[in-house]
Amino acid sequence: MKKSDLDKNEGLKITGQMKQAGTPDRFGSAAGAVVSRREQRKLEQAQGLVAFAVKLDGELVKQIHALAEARQTGINETVAALLIKGLADKT
Repeated sequence: MKKSDLDKNEGLKITGQMKQAGTPDRFGSAAGAVVSRREQRKLEQAQGLVAFAVKLDGELVKQIHALAEARQTGINETVAALLIKGLADKT
């Protein structure tokens, strides 16, 4: 056999192995179950969470993001803490 024939057969062998290998875990069923929106809503309702949309000034949003990063918490937790503190100061 020629060297080129050996290389061609090796390439066919590798291609066949790749086709039989299957899907890697990070893309297959082991990638983690994605929660549907309906299930996510039920989980949030069980926790007593309610969606509350507001429009805020861009500079204020940047400050909230910076505070959340400094505290290493999520935006929701940061805004909730600020609202609780602000409402407690009012009374």
